[in-house]
This record gives sequence, C-alpha cells and structure tokens, in this order.
Amino acid sequence: MAIPFLKKKREIPEKIFEAPTIGIKDIIAPSSIALVSDHLKLGNRFAKSFFIFSYPRYLSTAWFSPVINLNTPMDIGLHIHPADTGMTLKQLRKKITEVQAEIIEREEKGLIREPALEIAYKDLETLRDRLMTAQEKMFKLGLYLTVYGDTEKELREIEITLRSILEAKLIYIKPALYQQKEGFNSSLPYGLDQIQVHTSINTEPLSSTFPFISFDLSSNEGILYGINRHNNSLILFDRFSLENSNSCVFAKSGSGKSYMVKVETLRQLMLGVNEIILDPENEYRALAEAVGGSFLNISLASPNHINPFDLPTTLREDEKPEDVLRSNILNLVGLMRLMLGGLSAEEDGIIDRALTETYAAKDITSETDPSTWPERIPLMEDLEAVLEGMEGTESLVRRIRKFTKGTFAPFFNQPTNVSMEKPLVVFGIRDMEDELRPIAMFIIMRYIWNKVRSELKKRILVVDEAWWIMKTEDGASFLFGLCKRARKYWLGVTTITQDVGDFMKSEYGKPIITNSSLQFLMKQSPATIDLVQKTFNLTDEEKYLLLEAEVGEGIFFAGQKRVSIKVVASYTEDQIITTSPEEILKIKRAKQELARG
Repeated sequence: MAIPFLKKKREIPEKIFEAPTIGIKDIIAPSSIALVSDHLKLGNRFAKSFFIFSYPRYLSTAWFSPVINLNTPMDIGLHIHPADTGMTLKQLRKKITEVQAEIIEREEKGLIREPALEIAYKDLETLRDRLMTAQEKMFKLGLYLTVYGDTEKELREIEITLRSILEAKLIYIKPALYQQKEGFNSSLPYGLDQIQVHTSINTEPLSSTFPFISFDLSSNEGILYGINRHNNSLILFDRFSLENSNSCVFAKSGSGKSYMVKVETLRQLMLGVNEIILDPENEYRALAEAVGGSFLNISLASPNHINPFDLPTTLREDEKPEDVLRSNILNLVGLMRLMLGGLSAEEDGIIDRALTETYAAKDITSETDPSTWPERIPLMEDLEAVLEGMEGTESLVRRIRKFTKGTFAPFFNQPTNVSMEKPLVVFGIRDMEDELRPIAMFIIMRYIWNKVRSELKKRILVVDEAWWIMKTEDGASFLFGLCKRARKYWLGVTTITQDVGDFMKSEYGKPIITNSSLQFLMKQSPATIDLVQKTFNLTDEEKYLLLEAEVGEGIFFAGQKRVSIKVVASYTEDQIITTSPEEILKIKRAKQELARG
C-alpha cells in the first residue's frame, strides 16, 4: 500500500535558483522600448525615422552634405537595389509613347505648348539612349534617416531643420508614421529595407548621394588653424607630421593671408617652435614687439648688417667641410649674378675661382678646422682685392666697387652683427630700395640657412611676398633648394604671395608648390582664378568658392585632404596681429591715452 506522506521527497534542481547569465545584448540594450505612431522611446532617449519620397529633376554634387554634417546624432540608411534594364526600357518606351501622344494631341487642338511635357520627353529620350548604350544603369533608391533627441520638442526642432535644408533643394521627407520600428531597423547596418519606399534613379544622380565628402582635419596634436565651414568642426593640425612641413599661401591683397600667417605664428610659438619671418612691408613688427621677439630693420642706412660670405658656425656630423664650402661658393656665384646684373660664361668661371681664392686667403679651405672659420670670414672688399689681381676682370671690379666703396657699401661690405637667439626673429626690408630687395632677400635667406644648418631646432621660415625673390632665376632656385632640403633640418618653409602669375612664371614656381604639403588658398581675383584652378586641380565649386570667399576664408589643403576653412582669432590675438589701418589707429590712440592717464 502506497502511503503518500512516506514517499521520498523530490529534490529541487539548484539551477532554478541560479542568476541568469548577462550577455552582451543585455548590456547594450536600452532599459525599455516604447513604440508610438510617430516616434520611438529607447530608455530615456527619443528616436524618429523619416524617408525621402520626392527628388527634383536634377541633383547637385554633395547635396546630402548639409544633412550629414549636421551637429545632430543620426543614423542614415542607403538602400540601393539594381533594376532590370530590359524591364526599365519597356516602361520608358511606354511612357515616351504616352507623353508624345499627349504633345501631338495638344498640337492638333491648337493649344499652346506645354514646356513640362517637352522637357519630360527630352529627359526620357536621353535616359533611354544612355541605357541602351550602357552609359547608365537604373536603380531603386531607398533613403531613410533616424534622428535622436532627449525630448519630443528636440525631435520636432531637428525635423524642422531637416525639412528646411532638404526642401530648399526641392527634396521632400515624411515621418514613417506607424512604421517607426521598421524605419529604425532600416536605418541600422542590418541591410534590412523594411519600409520599401523607393525612387527610380539612374547612375549619375545616384552618385551625388555618396556620403563621404566632408574631410575632417582634427588631430590630437598641432595648432588650431580655423573652423571647418562644412561642419563647424575645429581644424587642428600639426604641419610637422606630414612628409614635409612646407606650406604655401596664395591670395589677393586684403583677403587676410598675412592675418592667417600671424595667427599660425602666435600659436606655433606657444608650442615652442621658433619662427623666422622675411617681411617686405614691416607688417610683423608689432607682433615681434608683443611677444618679445627681435625686429631687424634691413636697409642701406640701418645699423643691422649681414655679411654675404658667412658660413655655418658648426657642421653636422654627416657634413664634410669641402661639401659645405663648395655649396656656399655655388650659392655666392648665384648672388653675384644678381648683384652684378648677370654674368657671362667666362665671368661666371672667374667669379667661382675668385671666391675660392678669397676664402683661401683667409685660411678657409677644406683642410682647415671648420670651428675656426667664423673668426676669419672675408668681406666684399676682400673679393674685390682678389679680382684686382686677376686678368680680364676690369668689368667685374668696376661693377663690384659700388658694393665695396659706393652707395651700397654700408650694408654689403660689413661683418654680420645680427643675432637669431630669440624665438621670433623678423627681418624687415621695407626701407630697402626696390632694386636691392631681391638681393637683400637672397642674402638674408642664405644667413638663415647657415644658422638652420648649424643647430637642429624646430623652426618655421616665413617668406612673405615671395614673388620678389621669384623674379630672378637664381633667387627662385635658392628658395626651391631651401624648400627641398628644409625637412632634413627640421624646418618648415612658408611662401606667401598675392601675385600668382609672377610666381608661376618661374620654372621653380610649380616645384615649390609640389614640395609644400600644406597649401592655403584664399580669395582670388577673376584674372588669375583659371591659373589657380589648373595649378591646384580645383573643381568648379571650389573655384567659385574662392571667388566669393569672405576675408579670412578659403580652402585648406593638407596632403590629400582639403577642407573649406574660416580663420578665427581670439580678441587678444586680434589686437596683436590686426593689419587693418583703422584698428591699428584705435590701438595707438588707446595706448597714448593709457600713457597719459
């Protein structure tokens, strides 16, 4: 007899009391999902899905860019389904017949022409021809957007923004009413098209929806150059991270190129980069004084002198004395061509030999100790003395005498007495006579180059109004050599010019640009825009952007990337670097009032 209460108790399995395992889905899933007719609520966040249902006759390149670059969290689903070309051609043939029949009927009735019908007929015929020749293919495009916000009010504001952007281009969207779940899934990277709202579209307009068009130039290092005009992101960049740290700036007068370079100079100084500026108009004097730098006024009456015969004070371990001396003499021959108004082939050889003998007379040869060279540097008068002792040099002696005993002697026949110890050094040559400017710029650049080679330090050399030095072949050649070799000495060369035509006339113009990894184009004049477009391979859109750019706006190239930029400065920076005559006068008056008070 079975007695129920004497039966053996059944054991309850322990796994019933075990806590369920938490997986990755539990971690990433929202705490709750609420589905409403016109939106979703995911935890504490709201989401709303839309679809595009109508497009205009033509789609411009990058029409989707303003939506992609909105400062709003958003998921975008692009679903592209290939359509059968044979079926499409049958449908087109039927549609063309209908449109043509309607046009003929209107003509028979004597009605006025209907432009919409005629345009539709032409478009259909063009599309059919391109499909027949396989130049185009047909697709069905479904484009869905899901936006996110913290409140329903924020979702409505985003919707208004989206509508205003798209409807300005005759593109229309609708919320996926009672299909928010399907819209949400269609926007996620599942490859699911659950809304199935499609528009027939051919290859050309389809390519304009390609989303990856806005470059972002933001990095963890470097300085702020400006704001990306496409998406308002910051353009933070370190020019020394590229294959070379050279840059070139092209802009018409008054477009803000000097202002931009001054902003960069201030910010590079904050990072410990030394700046050297060749300033033809003394624009950088206030900047040098504000940051405690050196402003060296270079002119015939100036107390500042640079000896053209200067050599590097110290040599690097991998440099041989004979190579340094030979390179220096070759550069000096180029300088002499400038100073003496050109040299014949015979005079070129004489000057080369005379320079070697001038150094040798001061015991500067490949066999002597380079550390003793700076104490025995010759002057221009020493070269004159050597030439006087050579045959067939009467013309050379006569021409060189104005630099040793004539009007130009106070500058060209003196030992160097300037220093580049400070982080910012500006060489101002505004007061130098126009005919001597290219010569002065050549001598200053040679002096800077010798200093750069003597001590390895992160530096930037700014050559403003570079077209001055580009006017002569020897000057352009030296600047190109500087740009080419600067990387090895931790130097970045910035060339600035407003005269693109003169710059590009030189055979070294294009090579200097190609040896500059950073390029900055600001407002251009209609007279030179075609040359600029050809040189920099600009699109028509970029061309018109440069023609219509405001002051401080342009295109910033960094390697293979390019963005539309607006240069911005703080109030303090602006007070230091402004070039506006009105602003400068206000600052001077404020300083005078402060001094009186």
